[in-house]
Amino acid sequence: MSVATLTACTQRGGGTREEALAVSRTSYACGLIALSTDAPGEDAFVEHLAREAREGQANFALIFYSRSLFESEKLAGALNRHLTWLPHAGCTTAGEITPDGLHEGQAVALLFPSLGFTTSGVLLENISSLDIKSVSGQVDALRRSFTAKRQDQPGLFAICLIDGLSYAEESVTSAIHWELEDIPLVGGSAGDELKFEKTSLIWNGGVYTDSAVVMLFSTDIPFHTFKTDNFVATDNKLVVTASDPARRTVSEFNAAKAADEYAAVVGTMPEDLAPLSFASHPTVVRVGGEYFCRSIQKSNPDGSLSFFCAIDDGIVLSIARAVDLVESTDAALHEIDSRLGGTDIILGFDCVLRRLDAVNRQVVRGLSEVYRRNHVVGFGTYGEQYQSMHLNQTFTGIAFGLRHAAE
Repeated sequence: MSVATLTACTQRGGGTREEALAVSRTSYACGLIALSTDAPGEDAFVEHLAREAREGQANFALIFYSRSLFESEKLAGALNRHLTWLPHAGCTTAGEITPDGLHEGQAVALLFPSLGFTTSGVLLENISSLDIKSVSGQVDALRRSFTAKRQDQPGLFAICLIDGLSYAEESVTSAIHWELEDIPLVGGSAGDELKFEKTSLIWNGGVYTDSAVVMLFSTDIPFHTFKTDNFVATDNKLVVTASDPARRTVSEFNAAKAADEYAAVVGTMPEDLAPLSFASHPTVVRVGGEYFCRSIQKSNPDGSLSFFCAIDDGIVLSIARAVDLVESTDAALHEIDSRLGGTDIILGFDCVLRRLDAVNRQVVRGLSEVYRRNHVVGFGTYGEQYQSMHLNQTFTGIAFGLRHAAE
């Protein structure tokens, strides 16, 4: 891995001059290149991205960006001016993970080299009202065409980016996974810095909401898909007795007002409930002998609670107890490193609630250092995709090993 800080150049009035857009460049042994910046200027960043893509013979780019740094429409315009020749996808975030660790208000791009990676993708639009058969049909067509023409690269994996405010992640993720058959799937839900107003996806120069992008990759680089979390279920139970599944809201737990009941169980007052409360005291549901998080998004004025994941009457939730976030994450990534025989880079999708929990427990610096040391690049999400599941308060991703490990 090598790291460099570069200065972008832009065209102004027929002349070229240097701008104060500092772009950090990190290259990896497998050929991937990560670029990150905290300086505004969509055109300057994309021009730099285009130069790096040409020099590195890239065939695909992923771009994750803060709404406070880049405007989606301006970024799409810059991509249409400077990067039409390179297929690309991206989304807005709830925080970024650069090669330097956890950040906010930045943009990070990942370039995939043509040597070692083959990529194809499809855009799924209007997913909140899209028939699941249509999702299945489009993903099935993508899989068939991709596997028929892919190069001699044995490894296959899929990445999904999806609108984090679409309320459709569960059904869409399940349909995608079903059609992918045995191809592992990971991904993340786009965020908007906890504003909960609008998230955006980028697909080949277009801006989309209520959409998902599914990308298939083949590679000869060793890799491993994973998920990890840091909670253990307790005996404290909450039964959903009144809910609005379409809007993911719960108005009653145990036949009492939802916010009141939740606050009583976790030991706080209803008026004090905030994102930090929900991050530190997640609710989990047991499925097939394993617990999965059903995280609360916010408390509403009427005493109901909004969730990040699907919810329905009769679901039994357990209050979870957090274990050490830094130690558990470090242990999980160490296990992956041992499995691969060395980790080159990790593309990670990290729930924003984990970051809030890290803030609450004052361990952000420690978690950031774990990500930096393990070469994680990615973004903070409103939910994570892993195989057929849409999850919360987890860290999912794909770790790439060193090329020599495959030889």
